[in-house]
Amino acid sequence: MKAVLFLLCAGAWLLLSLGHTISEQHCRVALNQFSDMSFDEIKRKYLWSEPQNCSATKSNYFRGTGPYPTSVDWRKKGNFVSPVKNQGACGSCWTFSTTGALESAVAIASGKMLSLGLMCAPPFHRGLPSQAFEYILYNKGIMGEDTYPYQGKDGHCRFQPQKAIAFVKDVVNITLNDEEAMVEAVALYNPVSFAFEVTEDFISYQSGIYSSTSCHKTPDKVNHAVLAVGYGVQNGVPYWIVKNSWGTAWGQDGYFLIERGKNMCGLAACASFPIPQV
Repeated sequence: MKAVLFLLCAGAWLLLSLGHTISEQHCRVALNQFSDMSFDEIKRKYLWSEPQNCSATKSNYFRGTGPYPTSVDWRKKGNFVSPVKNQGACGSCWTFSTTGALESAVAIASGKMLSLGLMCAPPFHRGLPSQAFEYILYNKGIMGEDTYPYQGKDGHCRFQPQKAIAFVKDVVNITLNDEEAMVEAVALYNPVSFAFEVTEDFISYQSGIYSSTSCHKTPDKVNHAVLAVGYGVQNGVPYWIVKNSWGTAWGQDGYFLIERGKNMCGLAACASFPIPQV
């Protein structure tokens, strides 16, 4: 069955490489660790089993009028972005987005890069990063990866407050669909967590600027959380630089570019970032 599925996926990959599904933007695809899986299996193992609806998330971000730099990449500013990690076959993308954002925020504020333990938040299994930031805030911190290593599966919470090494002072939720506010936040403050809808044409991404006509732009379809670490423009096409949690063998060393300014796949529906307590 796997062999048949692989051949089917290889055929789909050939069509993708010829530009049949992904839009006209410059985006390359390739076989990867998902190529012998059906999209249903990928959704079950690597995405939220049910799409999240972030339309009720209350905004508390007030943006200025700019102007902002034409490009930003926090990876090039210093040691402000932690290494790409691999969530494995677990729908835990939200916790990688959450800890990645907090690791960056702490590093920018204090100059110290931490490696945080993956979230212990039973009320928010497969939840939104904004909810996870709130959980860290009210739960009095988050432990380090050395004392709370990632298991890649659901389990009992073993959080020990006395071992917490990072803390959240406040949570900033960006206004629904205000992508320009996301630009300002990334330019002036730190990387921003966001969720978007992953559709089948995204899975085989290798490089270039991803853009799709098969996804939705509404806040009730998002199924994957990631981290925007910068933005730029390539051949007149604005894009986001995004850190994923599928390991460094996927995409551009674990990152991808996605078209900016069009709320592509709902990416501006529920963006947020933490203000660290340092």
